[in-house]
Amino acid sequence: MNYVQTVPWNSSSCQNFQPLASQYQTRTSPCCQTLLSLFGITLAQNLKKNSLFQLPNLPTSISCLQHFQSNLTFLSLPNNLVSSCFDPFQFVITPNICAHIQNIEDWHTRLGPTAQLNNACGPDLADPNQCRKCVAEGDKVQQRFLSIDGNDSHSLDCFYFTKLYLAGVVNELGPASIGVISCILILMLNSQVDSRDGHRALVLGLIVASLTFLVIMLLGLGFCFWCTKRRSVENLLAYADLQEQSFSLRLRPNAVLTWFEFEDLLMATNNFSPQNFIGRGGFGLVYKGILPDGSMVAVKSEVEIVSNLKHRNLVPLKGCCVVDEEDENHNFEYRRYLVHEYMPNGSLEDHLFPTKLDNQNTKKSLTWPQRKSIILDVANALVYLHFGVQPAVFHRDIKATNILLDADMRGRVGDFGLAKRSSESMSHLNTKVAGTHGYVAPEYAFYGQLTEKSDVYSFGVVILEIMCGRKALEMSPSGTPITDWVWSLMKSGNIGEALDASMLGDENCARNIMERFLLVGILCSHVMVASRPTILNALKMLEGDIEVPPIPDRPLTHGHYVLYSGSSDNIIHVTDPEQDPYATAGTKPQSPFDKPLTTTK
Repeated sequence: MNYVQTVPWNSSSCQNFQPLASQYQTRTSPCCQTLLSLFGITLAQNLKKNSLFQLPNLPTSISCLQHFQSNLTFLSLPNNLVSSCFDPFQFVITPNICAHIQNIEDWHTRLGPTAQLNNACGPDLADPNQCRKCVAEGDKVQQRFLSIDGNDSHSLDCFYFTKLYLAGVVNELGPASIGVISCILILMLNSQVDSRDGHRALVLGLIVASLTFLVIMLLGLGFCFWCTKRRSVENLLAYADLQEQSFSLRLRPNAVLTWFEFEDLLMATNNFSPQNFIGRGGFGLVYKGILPDGSMVAVKSEVEIVSNLKHRNLVPLKGCCVVDEEDENHNFEYRRYLVHEYMPNGSLEDHLFPTKLDNQNTKKSLTWPQRKSIILDVANALVYLHFGVQPAVFHRDIKATNILLDADMRGRVGDFGLAKRSSESMSHLNTKVAGTHGYVAPEYAFYGQLTEKSDVYSFGVVILEIMCGRKALEMSPSGTPITDWVWSLMKSGNIGEALDASMLGDENCARNIMERFLLVGILCSHVMVASRPTILNALKMLEGDIEVPPIPDRPLTHGHYVLYSGSSDNIIHVTDPEQDPYATAGTKPQSPFDKPLTTTK
C-alpha cells in the first residue's frame, strides 16, 4: 500500500478530521469518501491478483485496514481515520450482492464478452475524451447487472464492482495510474485543486441553485409529513433521550429494518399468547409470531439491545417497534420490541443437552462437521463484535442457549441484552457483573473488570461444552466445572478422553483437529487473563493458520471451592482475594462479595 504515500492525492479534507454526530454522517463525509476511493486501489489490485472483488475473510480485512491506517499515519494524518470511516466487514466477500458476483469468473459468466467496455476503458484515461467513453460504457454495464440482479438496493454494490473491474482488470496502466485514479476512482489529485476555472464555478453555482430549490421543496413536503407523524416521532425522540451510555436506536446505512405497529405484533403473536412463548433472554421474553406475509419471526421485548450490528453469524434483526406503556403507578415508559428472524433449529443447548421432555427422535446428536462449523461461526461473530465495529462490543453472555441455529444448522449469536460498548481510553471497564455462572471469567466475576478477554473465556467454555458433550457445570456429588475436568485430563496426557463419544464414530472426524479445538477451548478459558488469546488469534488457531502455543500452567493459588444452593444457576467459584491471580494488573483487589452477580438463565 505504498501508493498511499506516492500517489499525489489531495488529503486536505482529512487533515483536521473529527467524527461527526452519527456514524452515517461520518462515513459519508468528504474525508471518508476520499479514503474509500483511495482504498479502492487496494481492492482493485487484489481483484487483479486474486480474482476476488472483495477480501476473503474478516481477519484479512482487518489486517489490510490496519496497514492502510499505518500509511495514512505516516503522512501525519489522524490515527482514527480508518476506524471512523470503515467497517471491516463491508469489504469481506459475500454472495448476496450485485448478481451474486464474487470473482472474475462470476463476472464473465453473468456478463459475457465485453469488447466495447475493454476498448473504451483499456487506454490511458487521463485523456478526457477517453474518460467520457469509459464512463459511458461502465454505466451500461452497471445497468445490465442491475437488470440481472433485479434488486435496486444492490445498485451501489454493482457501481463499486464495475469500478474495481475497470481499474484492476481492464485498464492497461493499472489502478494506481493517474487516469484510473481521476477518471474511475474519482479521487481528487493535488494537481487538480488549483486548476478550477470559471466554467467549473458556473457549473457548481447552477448545481447549488438547483439543490437549494430542491431542498426547499423537500422541506415543505417533510414538514407536512412531520405534522401527520408528530406523535410517533415525539415518542422516538423521547425514548432516545433515555439511552445514556447504551446503544442508540439507529439504522445502519446498508440495513433495511421495518418499523412495525404494536398492533401488528399483537396480531402476529396472538396477543403474546403463552402458547407462542419460546424462551427468555437477558432482559425480556421471546415469542414466536407469524407476519401477514407468512414469514416466521421471533418477537422480543427488551430495554437495551444492539440494533445497528449486521453480520452473517448474528441473529438477523428484521424490524422494531417503540411504544409507550403505562405501569401500575400510571407512569409511562418507552419499550422497544425487536423482531428477529425465527431460528427453526432452536438453540445450541437444545441439541447438546436435550431435556427429558424433548423428543429424542427429532433431535439427533450433532455431528463433528456441525460442531466444528458452529464453533467457527461463533468465533467469527465475536471477531466482528471485538474488531469489526468501533467501539468494540462485549457480549457478556456467550453461552449455549444464546447461540441459535438456523435452517442450515449454522451458528448465530443472539441476545444482546447484557452487551456493553468498550471504552477506547481504558484497558478494561469496571462495571456491575452480569452473565451466567459457569461462563463468567474469574476476573470479571470477582472484580467487575470487563475486557474482550471476558468474552473469550465464555467462548472457551462453549468450545469445551461442544467438544465434550458436557455442561459447563455439573451438580452431581462428584461433579466439577468442565474447565477443571478437561484441564486435569490434559495434564495427565489423556485429553482425548474428553471428546464426546457420540461424534467419534463420524466418518468425517479427524481426531487431531478435534484435539486442537479442545486445546483452543482450554487456552481461551484459562484462568489468567494474559494467557488467553484474542478472539482473532483464537480463530486463526481453530482454522489452523497459526499453531496453538504451549498452554501456561495455572497459578498455584488456583485452589478454590464452590458455593451453591442446590441449583447450577447459583454457583460461583471463590478464591482468596488477597492471593487472587485473576485481576487485571494495577487494580486494587476487592472482596468478591462486594459486587452482586446478575445471572440469566
